[in-house]
Amino acid sequence: MIRRRYLCGALVGVIVTAAALSAGSARSASPAHTSSKLAKPSVMRVFKGKTSRRHGGGSNLYYHGGVGGIGVETAPKVYVVYWGSQWSSDPSGEKTIVENFLNHVGNSSWLNSVTQYCQGIANGSSTCGAGGHAGNPAGILGGTWSDNGSAAPQHPTQSQLAGEAANAAAHFAPTPNYTVQFVIATAHNNNAVGFGTQYCAWHSSTSSAYGNLAYTNLPYITDAGASCGANFNNLGPNAGITIVEGHEMAETITDQFPNGGWLDGSGGENGDKCAWISSGQGASANVTMNGASFPVQSLWSNAFNGGAGGCVLSY
Repeated sequence: MIRRRYLCGALVGVIVTAAALSAGSARSASPAHTSSKLAKPSVMRVFKGKTSRRHGGGSNLYYHGGVGGIGVETAPKVYVVYWGSQWSSDPSGEKTIVENFLNHVGNSSWLNSVTQYCQGIANGSSTCGAGGHAGNPAGILGGTWSDNGSAAPQHPTQSQLAGEAANAAAHFAPTPNYTVQFVIATAHNNNAVGFGTQYCAWHSSTSSAYGNLAYTNLPYITDAGASCGANFNNLGPNAGITIVEGHEMAETITDQFPNGGWLDGSGGENGDKCAWISSGQGASANVTMNGASFPVQSLWSNAFNGGAGGCVLSY
């Protein structure tokens, strides 16, 4: 049975936030394409001044059976939507940073840890044989779209973000959708409720006229300051942008339609278990990827330390 849960601590405040995210907004126009079924968001919690309490918790990841036979992205492609006319203001240059990261991350040793996870195996398995593995190809960035003909909702709800993911599916028309994730990036001072106080970003999935869609709510990360990675581990004021997007991208690759992919016994994904580590094994660092360097967190590897598992920056 697939469990619907909140990641990164399952705090009551996050649950309340998710309810608010799902509620309608009288001030906001409905997206052109509405979703019919929303998965609860899998959230990356904010940094509260100490190493993640989830670090290593719940032991190794294991397979949760997939959703409609899909548990991982075998050939991942990321499509980024800059939603709303509010993107006329980009004071931290987040567009350029996100695109530069996604243009270099594919086929990197940092992302390669996802390839140890797979689908098409027995529910509860913690290791994989041949075939069906999550992918780490070059050219992960599939495209970008500035959907700026009108203003996005001031504080978009989960249903509105899912609707924009469906709009993105219509715009990009990727084939097939089950290898794709849509990143819905909201503009400076235009973020969903709870950002920067209860979460930094989240990924989820929705049913739609285009099939099941995996999507990420990526707020304007530098608006949250240190709570979402600014100067984390002395990695610079914009460090949170790639730390957070890398976290969500890797989790979507290994748990595309929550919660059918790879999670530990406490509901943690490969990014959750290694979030906000400031020292020692798996501490966040600048990592070189295909000739460029980016601040990233580590990712959980079941294979590390003789199969005992741990957080790694390369695989």
